[in-house]
Amino acid sequence: MSQPSATLGYIHSVETFGLVDGPGVRYVLFLQGCAMRCQYCHNPETWAFTRDTAKTPQEAFNAAYRYRNYWRNNGGLTISGGEPLLQLDFVSEVFRLAHAKGIQTALDTSGQPFAPDNADWMARFDRLLENTSLVILDLKEIDEEKHRALTGHGNANILAMARYVADKGVDLWIRHVLVPDLTDDAEGLRKLDAFIRTLPTVRRVEVLPYHTLGLFKWQNLGIPYPLEGVRVPTAEEVQTAEELLHVREYPDAPKEKS
Repeated sequence: MSQPSATLGYIHSVETFGLVDGPGVRYVLFLQGCAMRCQYCHNPETWAFTRDTAKTPQEAFNAAYRYRNYWRNNGGLTISGGEPLLQLDFVSEVFRLAHAKGIQTALDTSGQPFAPDNADWMARFDRLLENTSLVILDLKEIDEEKHRALTGHGNANILAMARYVADKGVDLWIRHVLVPDLTDDAEGLRKLDAFIRTLPTVRRVEVLPYHTLGLFKWQNLGIPYPLEGVRVPTAEEVQTAEELLHVREYPDAPKEKS
C-alpha cells in the first residue's frame, strides 16, 4: 500500500455536527487509508488511499473553523478514519493550527501504525501529542491471536501506544466493539478491564454494539463479508459488557438514562 504525501491530507468525508466522536459538538474529519481489515468494519471504502479529495492542513482547518460557533465551550475538532496515524504529519499540522486557536482536538485511532522502535516516527508522534487534547483509542481485542484473526494484525504495539499516551498525560477514551461470540467473552473483557485500569488518564470507556449498517458497502465493493449471519448483541449483553468494563466508574461516563 502506497503512502500519502506528508503535506496533503486525503479525506474521505466530514461530519459537521458530530455528537459521538469526542466531547460536545464536533467537526469530524474522516481520512482515507487503513491497514487493518476488521471483520466488522462499517467503512471498508476507507481502506484504500484515494487522492481525489486532497487538502492542505490549512485548507482542512479553515473548513472546520467555520463551524466554531457550534462548539461552544466543550466541542471541537476530531480527526478519524480510516486510520489517521497513516497521515501523521497532516494530522499533526491540523492539530497545531487548532491548538493555536484554543480548540479542543481529538484523535480517533486504532493505533495500528504506532512504531515504538522507530525513533523518527516517535518524534513525529510526540509532536502530534503536543497538540492533542484527547486520544480515542479502539481496543478491539485484548488477546494477541484473537486480535490478529479479527483484524489481520497483532496488538502488542497498540497496547504499547495506550501506555505511551497515558504516560504522556494525554486523556484517553477507550472503545470496544461488542460482537456476539467474537469479542464478548467474559474472560477477555475482564482482561481488557484489567489493562484499562493500568492507564491513569482514561476518562471514558465505551461499549459499541456491533451492527450491520455497513454491510451494503462490502457488497457494493464486491468483498465477501466475514460476519454474514452474525446477530447484533442484545441490550442485556451490552449491559453485561459495560459492567465487566466498569464503564460507569470513569469521569466522562455518559449519564444514566432516566
